[in-house]
Amino acid sequence: MTRRASGDGGPGALWATVLGSSVAMVDGSVVNVALPAMAKALGADAAGVQWIVNGYMLPLAALVLIGGALADSLGRKRVFLAGLAIFALASIGCVAAPTLGWLIAARVAQGVGAALLTPASLAILGADFDGEARAKAIGTWAATGAIAAAIGPIIGGWLVDAVGWRWVFVLVVPLAVAAAGLAVVAVRGGHDPEAAPPDWPGGALATIGLALLVWGLTLATSGGQGGLYCIAGGIAASAAFLWWEHRCGTRAMVPLGLFGTRSFSAITILTFLLYAALSGALLLLPYLLISTGWRATAAGAAVLPLPLIMGAGSRASGAIAERIGARWMLAIGPVIVGAGFATLRLVPAAGIAFVPHVLPAMLLIGIGMTTAVAPLTNAVMASVDRHHAGAASGVNNATARIGGMVAVALIGLALTGGARGVSIDAFHAAALIAAAIAIMAGIAGWFSTPGKQP
Repeated sequence: MTRRASGDGGPGALWATVLGSSVAMVDGSVVNVALPAMAKALGADAAGVQWIVNGYMLPLAALVLIGGALADSLGRKRVFLAGLAIFALASIGCVAAPTLGWLIAARVAQGVGAALLTPASLAILGADFDGEARAKAIGTWAATGAIAAAIGPIIGGWLVDAVGWRWVFVLVVPLAVAAAGLAVVAVRGGHDPEAAPPDWPGGALATIGLALLVWGLTLATSGGQGGLYCIAGGIAASAAFLWWEHRCGTRAMVPLGLFGTRSFSAITILTFLLYAALSGALLLLPYLLISTGWRATAAGAAVLPLPLIMGAGSRASGAIAERIGARWMLAIGPVIVGAGFATLRLVPAAGIAFVPHVLPAMLLIGIGMTTAVAPLTNAVMASVDRHHAGAASGVNNATARIGGMVAVALIGLALTGGARGVSIDAFHAAALIAAAIAIMAGIAGWFSTPGKQP
């Protein structure tokens, strides 16, 4: 494969990947504020609500590493376009969904599309740009994704209030079409002829194991039968996955040698715990607000301080970590997040107001996540040698999504009235549990790196 002499893939290639990744980011953030409306329209119980979210997250978490391998072996442009096509068609399926089962199936298809397009979009930037141009392109890609995630709940809430929940899925279709059009014109083809083939057995075992574990937790927390059997099956499939990955050695989807260092293992634990706490609490909060009379637009806007703080402070956080070492940042940041979750105890059963009851938590969570996230990314890269940097990044990304899935699988304990509302006592308990989990993440962060990186 050849590259342009300038090392710059051009604005068309950049914006194709930006729009493509934004499709997945927007969809992941708009659905939370639409969940109460979906549950009411489709007669979803607690388990159904959980699977509207986790139906998307499951294939994305289990197959994102397969998607990256496919992009390298079959071609980044080809896999990116395939992911966009699957995602757009699945979104149309969500729009047309007449039943809950249809909607969940379409959400699973969306997750498959996202698992292809997300790693392929980043791979395109890595292949089509060089040097400083690549750094700027990846920075733009990451920043735009963060902006998309920030404005998604507000736009989604407005659509729910104005025209109905189905329009949150209409929103992503023109973005996908525009990204595909730009990619056809501006993105070069090419693949790595030395790339390892995708680890299909590993991907299958990971999907089966995660699906059974999540389904078992969902049944156990929503009053269903057979939860323990599903959990046992999930553990067995996960054990088979680990055996297979060990057998594959360096060709594994998840090289187990990554966990041979204390640093990477601690970072993985930190990531799982922190994102589990974040995902569960921030899914329940909009649900509670809407069930107590807030409009969906206002509920989406209530969480806006979090991404705004992260967007504004991430660069400074990274610079501070360079001076004092990531260890302090990774320990302190999650503890501040935990303090933010603890303040959600201020939320009353009725008459919830933004400034006294919600804003303090959002400020603390935003400051804590900003403190931790930028050093976390750098610590992942520093915990392994350069030959395993891509695998380490992929495993860390998947770990964050798995943490979120597990948390969502447990929210049935807090939903009431056929998933129409949230028990305030259960919400307060969930906030305290999230605070404790975030503090445990901070303890893991203390053991993740030396105090000062050399």
